[in-house]
Amino acid sequence: MIDDRFGATDWHPMSYDNSIAFLGPAGTYSNEAALRFAARLGIEEPRLVECTSFDEVFDCVDDGVTRFGVVGKENSLEGPVTATLDNFAFRTDAVILAEEVINVSHCLVAHPDAELDTIVRVASHPQGIAQCRRFLATELPGRTTLAVSSTAESARLAAADPTCAGISNALAAELHGAKVLCRNIQDNPENQTAFALVGRLSDAELISGDRHKTSLALFLRADKPGALQMILSEFTYADINLTMLQSRPTKKQLGDYMFFVELDGSIHDFDVQTALDCLRLKLREVKVLGSYPVE
Repeated sequence: MIDDRFGATDWHPMSYDNSIAFLGPAGTYSNEAALRFAARLGIEEPRLVECTSFDEVFDCVDDGVTRFGVVGKENSLEGPVTATLDNFAFRTDAVILAEEVINVSHCLVAHPDAELDTIVRVASHPQGIAQCRRFLATELPGRTTLAVSSTAESARLAAADPTCAGISNALAAELHGAKVLCRNIQDNPENQTAFALVGRLSDAELISGDRHKTSLALFLRADKPGALQMILSEFTYADINLTMLQSRPTKKQLGDYMFFVELDGSIHDFDVQTALDCLRLKLREVKVLGSYPVE
C-alpha cells in the first residue's frame, strides 16, 4: 500500500531511489523512524510504502519493490525484536545501513471536541495500554480499554469518536486529525526503540558517522560444551565491547541454537577483523548483518 499523504506517487523507476518500506499504518513509530532516516539520506520527498509486518518490509527490499526498509531492532523494555532477528538469520540478504533510536513518547489523543471527562473508553495496541497503566488508573479510572492493531489505529478511532481516546504518538494524532490531550503518559520514561534502516550491501556507505556498530549472526558447527565461551573469548582477546547477545533456535531441530551478537566497532577496524577471522575458523558461518553508523 502506498500512502499519498507522504508525498508518494504511483511507482515508476525514478521513484525507486526514494522508496522506504515501513510497518504501517501511517503514524506508527516505524513511520516516524522512516521519516528520520529519509532526512539522514537527504531524501526530501520519500515514497513511503506501508507494510503489515516486518516480513513484508524485508520482502519489499529483497524483491526490489523499495530501495530501503525500516524494521524494529530492539526495545529497551521488551528486548530484541525476534521477527527482525529471524529475517536476518534465515530469510534475507538485506543488511543494516543505519540505526535510529526513537523515544517512545505515548500521548492520550482524542476527537477535537473531546475532553478528559467525555472519554468513556481508551483504545490502543495492547503494549501501548500496558505501558500506560499508571496514567489510566490515575487520570481515567474506571474507563474500559479496547485492544486494536496499532497505536496509529487508535488515533484514527479517537479522531472519529468523542467518547473514545487513543494512545499513540503525536505524529499519528496529526495525521488522523486527533488532538493531543496529554503527553508523555507512559509509565517508564526510559522506553526507547532502536530501528534499523535495511537495504542492499551496495548502499552501505550512504550514511556516515563517527561511531559504528556491527551486527552478526553466528552459526555453530555443532552444539557442544563451551561453545558460547569460545565465541566470547575471541571478542575478549580483541578488547571488543558486546552490546547485545541473543540465542535463537535454528529452526532445524530441538536444542539447535545460533547466536546474534552486536558489538561496538566497524568491520573495517583491525581488532574486529581479527576477531571475525578467528571465528570463521571455528564456526560454520559468520554472517555480517551490517556494520553501520549510530547516533
